[in-house]
Amino acid sequence: MRIALLTGAGLSTGAGIPDFRGPQGLWTQDPRAERMSTLSWYLGDEDVRRLVWRSRAESPVWDSAPTRAHLAIAQAAQRGTVSGVVTQNTDGLHQLAGTPAHLVRELHGSMRAWRCEDCRATGPMAEMIERVRAGEADPHCARCGGIVRGTTILFEEALDPQVVTDAIDIVQACDVLIAAGTSLTVTPAADLFPIALEAGARGIIANAEPTPYDRAAERVERGDLEEVIPRLLAEL
Repeated sequence: MRIALLTGAGLSTGAGIPDFRGPQGLWTQDPRAERMSTLSWYLGDEDVRRLVWRSRAESPVWDSAPTRAHLAIAQAAQRGTVSGVVTQNTDGLHQLAGTPAHLVRELHGSMRAWRCEDCRATGPMAEMIERVRAGEADPHCARCGGIVRGTTILFEEALDPQVVTDAIDIVQACDVLIAAGTSLTVTPAADLFPIALEAGARGIIANAEPTPYDRAAERVERGDLEEVIPRLLAEL
């Protein structure tokens, strides 16, 4: 039995990380958040970058820990029953929980690393967060002075084509795909669910709200993911 996971923001809300589009979501609560996630605004407006860095330094991600759902997925991956995890999340909690990094594909990148837009230098985001907390409102690259950003995918950017190809391979090769904590409305992530079904996989959806693919799924769960995911993985 090869089980694959497609995970979204709902998987991490239990870790204290807000989602984007829900009633308490980042974009719902703060209209500026979408501008802060747009490449042209980030590169062209120092005030936007300052807002981003302040928000990033104050993010609950740095104090968050994997939930029981993350841990259950990691344990199943270590046993060999989870063959791959495709995530829309950028928080790195799958890897922190113990899911082997080579099994995880982060469609939208990672907020745990930085990259210089000019010289392409990279490093752990913790370095930049330390500089911001020490008083730098808009830290630049120490090597070349270029604009520094996170390695998350912003609006106006394409996803990494290799990551997308790997994600398709994962869902086409699985026997069961569990879509957990994702609205299945944002492409290309949403396309992975029907791709898996067309390849012969059983589809299970675990999400607080209805999704466009509920009728196509073999099973739909609406409960707390910290309870639902460990139970599903134990049953399969």
